[in-house]
Amino acid sequence: MLEQQTSTGQDRNSAKIILIVEDDADIGTFLIQVVHQETPYRAMLATNGVQALKIVSSLKPDLCLLDYLLPGMNGLELYDQMQKVETLQRIPTLFMSAHLPTQELEQRHVASIQKPFELDELLYAIERLLVQ
Repeated sequence: MLEQQTSTGQDRNSAKIILIVEDDADIGTFLIQVVHQETPYRAMLATNGVQALKIVSSLKPDLCLLDYLLPGMNGLELYDQMQKVETLQRIPTLFMSAHLPTQELEQRHVASIQKPFELDELLYAIERLLVQ
């Protein structure tokens, strides 16, 4: 699990936390750096759904960025598991994948972004979901 603090000097407990669930190490590291450099938020990385469930249960992040194709349990299965826990149901979620389950995401009213995506598009989606 990788964590980054913001460079704005905010108190660690006051910055919103984004949990990134991505099994590709290069993409995960890139997304952590993007959040660290381009936003006032903190970011944590989980590389699979089981690890992500443990983190969300204890940490309750302010936003989850989920890859769809994950080892063991895909992002949609992870999302559905989170929805079974009342305290996790209100966590905004953004799916990011080259292979999005579009129909299933629409049925669940979950935001998504197609890989490869523009950096500005990702940052806009993060801001939009965090200010809801």
